Amino acid sequence: MKNNKLFDLSGKLALVTGASRGIGENIAKVLAQSGAHVIVSSRKVAGCQAVVDRIISEGGSAEAIACHIGEMEQIDSLFNLITEKHGKLDILVNNAAANPYFGHILDTDLNAFQKTVDVNIRGYFFMSTRGAQLMKDNGGGAIVNVASINGVIPGDFQGIYSITKAAVISMTKAFAKECAQFNIRVNALLPGATDTKFASTLVNNPKILAQAMAHVPMKRVAKPEEMAGTVLYLVSDASSYTTGTAINVDGGYLIG
Repeated sequence: MKNNKLFDLSGKLALVTGASRGIGENIAKVLAQSGAHVIVSSRKVAGCQAVVDRIISEGGSAEAIACHIGEMEQIDSLFNLITEKHGKLDILVNNAAANPYFGHILDTDLNAFQKTVDVNIRGYFFMSTRGAQLMKDNGGGAIVNVASINGVIPGDFQGIYSITKAAVISMTKAFAKECAQFNIRVNALLPGATDTKFASTLVNNPKILAQAMAHVPMKRVAKPEEMAGTVLYLVSDASSYTTGTAINVDGGYLIG
C-alpha cells in the first residue's frame, strides 16, 4: 500500500507564534518534522533561535523572526519580512497568548484587561487577516487558533483570559465562514491543563490542580507535545474538509 501522504507538509511555509517554548515549540517541531519550513516566532528572538537550532539539528528547516503580537507595528513588520523573503504563507498557527492576571474578576485592572485583549483578540485577529491575505494570493492555506477550554467553561480566577479565549473560538468560526471561498480553512485547538510555564499558576498549585483534575477523566495534566498532533491534522490534507471547528484536547475535561 502506498503512503497517501495526508500529513506531508513538504514545500509548505508555516508560521507559529509563541513558539519559543511549550505548546508552540512542540507544534513548530512537528510541522518541521512533517516537511514544512517553519518560521518560529515569539517576543524574543534568542528563544526562537534556540528552537530553530534544535529543529535544524534534527534535519528540519526553520528560521526565527521576533514578533510581539500585542504590537501592531511588529505584526506589520513580521508580514512584510515574510512577503519580501518568501512571497507566500501556507500555514499560520496563532499560539502566542497573554494571561497576566489571576484573581477575582471584580479586581481586574485596566492594564491587565488591555494587555490580555491586545494579544489574545486584537493580535489573533490581525495576524489572521494578514496571514489570510497572503494565503488568498497564493491559492489557499490553513489557520489554527490555539484557544482554550476556558473559552467554553471559564477558568476560576481567569475571567478576562477566559473571555478572550471565547472570542477566539467565535473568531475562528467567523474567519472560517468568510475565507472558505479562498480555499482557506480556519480551525481552533482547545487545550486543557498543560504542563507549561504559561500554565504554572495552575499546574504548580496543588489545591487548584486537584480541583481541576477532579473534572478530568484521564486524571492527569497534558504534556505540551500532546497538542501538536491535532495541529498537524488541522493544517494538513488529512483535514481538507474541516473548517470552523474547535477540537478539545483536554483529557475529557469538557465531558467530565
